[in-house]
Amino acid sequence: MNRYSSIITVGLCPSWDTVCRFDGIEWGQHKTVSSADSWPAGKAMNISRALAWMGEKNIAAGLWGRDDFQQMTKAMRPLEKLVKMKMTPADGETRRNVTVVDTAKNREMHLRNRSELASKKSLRKLEADLKAIVNKGSVGVFAGVMPEDEFIADIVRIIDSCRQHGASIVVDTYGDALKRILDTGTVWMIKPNVEELRELLGEQVTDNPAALVRAGRKLLDKVEVVVISRGKKGGVVVTNKGAWKGRCCGRSRVLSTVGCGDFLLAGFLKGLKGKSDAGKALKTAIKVATARAWGWTEEKSWSQALRGIKVAVERV
Repeated sequence: MNRYSSIITVGLCPSWDTVCRFDGIEWGQHKTVSSADSWPAGKAMNISRALAWMGEKNIAAGLWGRDDFQQMTKAMRPLEKLVKMKMTPADGETRRNVTVVDTAKNREMHLRNRSELASKKSLRKLEADLKAIVNKGSVGVFAGVMPEDEFIADIVRIIDSCRQHGASIVVDTYGDALKRILDTGTVWMIKPNVEELRELLGEQVTDNPAALVRAGRKLLDKVEVVVISRGKKGGVVVTNKGAWKGRCCGRSRVLSTVGCGDFLLAGFLKGLKGKSDAGKALKTAIKVATARAWGWTEEKSWSQALRGIKVAVERV
């Protein structure tokens, strides 16, 4: 499949992400923040933003807190030509997460709050809202933390509803929720990192391409495409038509790893839309993830990243 009528990202536990950067910081210190940014986030929203950076129109759906809904809408306004906002308001306020980046020692700390937006009522409304925008040829990307276990049956129902309306389903989550969704047989693509793959299979998997391909092939009876994120080592993609490994050949200063996996998935979807070859799509994916890590998505254009970031991809 490489013709999408639309890409719809769906976040059930979104967040406001605040990144505070310090030029060196230790416990107990009082420091002035070197820079700070705050934006609507969560994996699904990050994927929408990454697609927009590449010039790819998409629809951002999912839950968002009613108390800060207008604030989110205003923050996303600069992308309104590329991202159509179709979020479902839910009672309450969207969680706020903080990432502390020590630029002097190249390290990060991630502080995450729980999301309280999911309820039987909000999920029923989301299901109805998605039915109005999903059609044959849509790609529904369900990404990020999933709500509590008590809602997993509702989530499976929503995903199945999207599939019945013609959508191909992509899932980027982890833990028991991923296992249970995958067991339904409704999923087209997943994007675990290495640790999430180990958890999904319930076994140790060595982080090298050959071992990751063998592990990924164990899932092809349930899913067509397995994209495995390896962080700075790049990525691996496994399909019934073959397997590929890839990584960035160049070097630059990594400013932050926040959202790199989300940008990898967005890049893969972008690459696969124009090419049937998953290996070529992996090349695009690694360029996008690398651009995110290097800070190019804030400072440079997608065309500059295409020219300036060198990636090597080969069959495994």
